Amino acid sequence: MEQKNNGKAIASLVLGIAGLVLSIFAGMAFYGWIGTICGIVGLILGIMSKKENPSTMATAGIVLSIIALAWGIVATIACYACAAAILSAANGLS
Repeated sequence: MEQKNNGKAIASLVLGIAGLVLSIFAGMAFYGWIGTICGIVGLILGIMSKKENPSTMATAGIVLSIIALAWGIVATIACYACAAAILSAANGLS
C-alpha cells in the first residue's frame, strides 16, 4: 500500500492558520504584511496540493489562506488609513 504525501496540504493549512492569526494582529502593519504573505504562499501550496492529490486538508488550507489574505489586506489598508487620518488631523490643528 502506497502512502500519499500530504506535505503541501499540511503546509497550506499551517500557513493559512498562521496567516489568519498574524492578520488579526495587523494593528502593527508589519504583522499584517506577514499574514498576507503567509496567505499567498498557503494559497499557492494549497492549489498545488489540490491538483496533485485532492484532499479536505488542501481545501481547508485554501479556504483559510483566502480568509487570511483578505483579512490581512483589509486590516493593513485600514491601519494605514487610520494613521493617515491621525496625521492629517494633527497637521490641521497646528
